[in-house]
Amino acid sequence: MKILYHPKFKKEYKKLPDNIKNLAYKKEEIFRANQFDPRLNTHKLHGALFEFWSFSVNYKYRIIFEFIDNETIRFYSIGNHDIYE
Repeated sequence: MKILYHPKFKKEYKKLPDNIKNLAYKKEEIFRANQFDPRLNTHKLHGALFEFWSFSVNYKYRIIFEFIDNETIRFYSIGNHDIYE
């Protein structure tokens, strides 16, 4: 699987505290092995973001992503629940 990083994701990621960056890295490793691992709480989004999916980094932080094709995923955004707005 190939993961692409949207410029918005890269910009938001750089602003995160180091402990959240480290946790996001660990969650990405889990995600690469199984996008629907129960530890990620992966779910389809609704409303304006209906084309996207999300998974949990921790209780507060989320990563929004989309499936480009069977082999490619794009991480679109990372942050707290404000990223859903």
